[in-house]
Amino acid sequence: METRKRPGGRSARVRDDVRAATLAELAEHGYQGLSVDAVAQRSGVHKTTVYRRWRSPEGLIADALDLAAAEPWPIPDTGTLAGDLRALTELVRTGFADEEAGPVASAFIAAAMQNPAAATALHDFYQARHRQSAEIVRRAVDRGELPATVDAEQIIRFAVAPIYYRLFISREPVTAEDARVAADAALAAARTL
Repeated sequence: METRKRPGGRSARVRDDVRAATLAELAEHGYQGLSVDAVAQRSGVHKTTVYRRWRSPEGLIADALDLAAAEPWPIPDTGTLAGDLRALTELVRTGFADEEAGPVASAFIAAAMQNPAAATALHDFYQARHRQSAEIVRRAVDRGELPATVDAEQIIRFAVAPIYYRLFISREPVTAEDARVAADAALAAARTL
């Protein structure tokens, strides 16, 4: 896995404080309510520093997503591809249902729909998540559950796409059963590829 060097010392503390403030502001006010001034006040970092380094709410979002993309994600390991895909889709479902994490994740998506820089950052974030999650499929290949020719990241996309569709396109609730069905459909697709 590729890791990114983070700046040390004061610069790292400032970045961490600003990121924490950005996430808190997104959770409380959403993308439309995010402002550099509010993040500066919440973080305790002088607003000229925040404006100079991040320039805009979109810069704050892009940096928060950049940091998140470099963080490890808990990849399920149940011993079977079916179990791992089901655990993964449930993890995504419950992440969006979480009172703190859900609004932040939704705000990132809203920002990406309205701003090219945020869209690029969100794309990079999800590419990193798909790369990490593809370990599920690679383990299944190693166990002989799937052929080596399968596109591991594509199977992950197949699994989570129905959840995002329900959340952001059809605006329907996502139940545990919906998450299980999405995982099982991805498993069926993986076996035909």
